[in-house]
Amino acid sequence: MTIRFLALPNDSVRALQHGAPDAYGMKPERKISDGVGVPCRHCLTNVAAGEPYLVLAYRPFPELQPYAETGPIFLHAEECPRAAESGELPELFSRTKDYILRGYGADDRIVYGTGAVTLTSEIVGRAGELLARPEVAYVHMRSAKNNCYQCRIERDEP
Repeated sequence: MTIRFLALPNDSVRALQHGAPDAYGMKPERKISDGVGVPCRHCLTNVAAGEPYLVLAYRPFPELQPYAETGPIFLHAEECPRAAESGELPELFSRTKDYILRGYGADDRIVYGTGAVTLTSEIVGRAGELLARPEVAYVHMRSAKNNCYQCRIERDEP
């Protein structure tokens, strides 16, 4: 099973960077990065010290429903390029010990029994195992400490 890691889509990010409301209908907060722990979910790099960034509520689901988790994320305040889709774990995530991986069905509901804290070195293999299951349409990678959304993982279909 080959997989691909996906950053947030351009259209959604550009709207937020240009003042669109977040998942709670609020204007994203604008801050200045200290260069530590401010990962942009669009370019999948840390926002450098002194650069502006946005803090906002993000819901990586198409509509409200009981499993549609919403939480805080960071984005560069200025336009940045979207990270290329790749089957390799983006470098940004290699600095943390572990993450939560959780599978979702085509109905955007959690597939029970798929969620687990996963060592960073095992993410690619575990995501492949989950996506090999026919009932799992995609996987979310989240912070193991704060449950913040990191990225989406999908099958790399030829």
